[in-house]
Amino acid sequence: MSKVIFVTGAGRGLGTDIAREALAVGYQVVATGRRPEEVEKTLGGPQDNLLVTKLDITSPQDAEAAAQAAVDRFGRIDVLINNAGNFYAGYFEEITAEQMRRQFETNLFGPMNVTRAILPILRGQRDGHIITLSSSAGLIGQEFCVAYAASKFAVEGWMESLRYDVEPYNIRTTVVEPGFFRTELLVDASTTWPEPTIADYAERTTATITTWKSMNGQQGGDPAKLARALLTIADQTEPPLRFVAGADAIEGVEAKARELLAQAQASRELGGNLGYDDVSA
Repeated sequence: MSKVIFVTGAGRGLGTDIAREALAVGYQVVATGRRPEEVEKTLGGPQDNLLVTKLDITSPQDAEAAAQAAVDRFGRIDVLINNAGNFYAGYFEEITAEQMRRQFETNLFGPMNVTRAILPILRGQRDGHIITLSSSAGLIGQEFCVAYAASKFAVEGWMESLRYDVEPYNIRTTVVEPGFFRTELLVDASTTWPEPTIADYAERTTATITTWKSMNGQQGGDPAKLARALLTIADQTEPPLRFVAGADAIEGVEAKARELLAQAQASRELGGNLGYDDVSA
């Protein structure tokens, strides 16, 4: 029996590539998006092994309805791929508190909503796999990415801890840290660009927006290859807990690991002797 793959954000970008690749190799696919008619059109119309259903990941009600629709159609869900997300760019002082909250609503609470709706199904089956797209920015802080990185760092902590909650029920977890792939993250539909509001940041903001926009469509990573890699992981009996995707991301994560080790070692003299002194009787 072919696996049932549930994909969020399937209307464009990497989500479309995941759904297409999964359909091509014979999976049963639940492709979700805020505009299901656009998802279906993008994927080539109705197909026997395709269910397209509405899902705004910020809505717990949508998540529950989509999970139920998947079970009604295919009888089970084997792999959840939390792909949907967006990007609020800018320097911290120019990102409003409301924008910061919206970043977390989509990138953290969104996949949490979907996972919360699907976990009872996976537990009931005593089998399943949750794959959540983070970013190399979830491990490495970057200029102009304070909101995005904060939300993805939170995804890292959630997924790394969720592993222990669900392991007893034969549910696997994988968090994915892609580098720069030629997806649609940097298009205006996915990215909110800041308006320069503080003179000290204005020149840097304008220059950085220009640089980032010029990168769109020029990124080195091929999203179709990433989609195929994710499906390979979805087929593994013991998938990795973390998958760093792209040569640029691997290089960056290796450098970050060395930096963390050096910082821990540098903290040893001052930070390693902070316990209570033994009190003699």
